[in-house]
Amino acid sequence: MSNRGLPMKLYLVQHGEALPKEDDPARPLSEKGQADVRRLAAFLGHADISVTCVLHSGKRRAQETAELLAAVLAPDHTAEPISGLAPTDPVEPVVEQITDWENDTVLVGHLPFMGRLVARLVTGREDDGVATFQPGSTICLERGETGSWTINWMLRPVLFA
Repeated sequence: MSNRGLPMKLYLVQHGEALPKEDDPARPLSEKGQADVRRLAAFLGHADISVTCVLHSGKRRAQETAELLAAVLAPDHTAEPISGLAPTDPVEPVVEQITDWENDTVLVGHLPFMGRLVARLVTGREDDGVATFQPGSTICLERGETGSWTINWMLRPVLFA
């Protein structure tokens, strides 16, 4: 059974700023990236945003971003890795999964994947330029009763500096 008509919010987050590959091949969050994500999490928490699920790509920078967000937005849950959120992964498998989701969820991933996912959900075509992400950016999509997605809002770390 599809939950296509159930309203929900989907928060798509590009991981925070990471260290360059030359400095650390695992690419953890930089100090700035950590600070940006903490400020974002605090802002969202003060706005009474909560989710039941925080998912990430499994890459270290996405995992660290997801863990910082989960601590504030889903304190009773841990951030979990899922496949399909890597930079060049196809968006369709994730779109199919999201169709069955009922609860507000955070997805932490990478470019260009996140931009293609927003475009696919909002316009039906992943190559439409709908949103421009920067490290630590978050976009809130809302699924209405008809199953269509709209952009509710978008935040960038520069707004919290």
